[in-house]
Amino acid sequence: MQHLDLQVIEQVLSWARSGETVWLCTVLATYGSSPRAPGSMLAVRSDGQHVGSLSGGCVEEDFLDRLQDGEFDTPVTVLRYGEGGIDATGIALPCGGILDVMVERLIPEARALVHLEVLLATLQGQQPLARRVDLTSGARHFVEDDGIGARVIHDTERAAVQIRLAPVARLIIAGISPVSLFCAQFAQGLGFEVIVCDPREEMLENFAVQGVEVRPELPSRYIAAGGSHAATAIVALTHDPRIDDLAMIEAVRTSAFYIGVMGSLRTSEKRAERLRRSGGLSDDDIARIHMPIGLDLGSKTPAEIALSVMADILRVQRGKARGGL
Repeated sequence: MQHLDLQVIEQVLSWARSGETVWLCTVLATYGSSPRAPGSMLAVRSDGQHVGSLSGGCVEEDFLDRLQDGEFDTPVTVLRYGEGGIDATGIALPCGGILDVMVERLIPEARALVHLEVLLATLQGQQPLARRVDLTSGARHFVEDDGIGARVIHDTERAAVQIRLAPVARLIIAGISPVSLFCAQFAQGLGFEVIVCDPREEMLENFAVQGVEVRPELPSRYIAAGGSHAATAIVALTHDPRIDDLAMIEAVRTSAFYIGVMGSLRTSEKRAERLRRSGGLSDDDIARIHMPIGLDLGSKTPAEIALSVMADILRVQRGKARGGL
């Protein structure tokens, strides 16, 4: 999932806790071209304030107009946008695709608050679950899930949908450097939650990327304290073994899907030996670490190196072999 979806649920929970009724819209299915994937979310308050996205803007505008006209007063509604160019909603998607959207009306009561709290915890990687919503009554509950398979399952016989809730993709950047800055910016654009860890005050003073969490501590400490989950990529980008090596030692003990450290081929060979000798890492541990990090794009500048790093992370996240590119 993308960091935007985590922000949606954080805001929904905040609104609900303050007594606001919220309409939570979820993309159930797409056919043809579509701006956002199944599972993407938009949340709207009664006064029109909203967070998240379902499309390039046309779907959101239509929904807001209809909400102001008093529609969506039932627990759950399913809409289809774009079928045959114009459908019952009166909206043709510019991309020519079709979009099915579920709209849930969430009243700020105890059951809804508990449901949202569990949903938030799941997106933060605390437990693997799926949401099941009855499309007739609006009743909702969670079921255990292994995270494998389609993001949204529509059970037409029982008039219900089940939405898998994989943790939001996270990037932990171990140490601040010029490459770290561009990595953080690229990762944000790709929908990652970005966390930068560095204990050096002089480096923290000059690092500022809006929306990025910066922690003044050793990356290894944050990783060891549970900062990583299965949807996490961990990259060390400082050339300082006091930061990079310790981060790698802790990273291989996690379920992170990508672990990498910057350095030349010769530097990487020396690091691997050092990690075996001083860090106690096995050959299997070493094999999990991408070093040299990134795709071989002939990168020279910090921005180019960061691009190669994020491209390699995306490759692994999508299950693509290097030879298949």
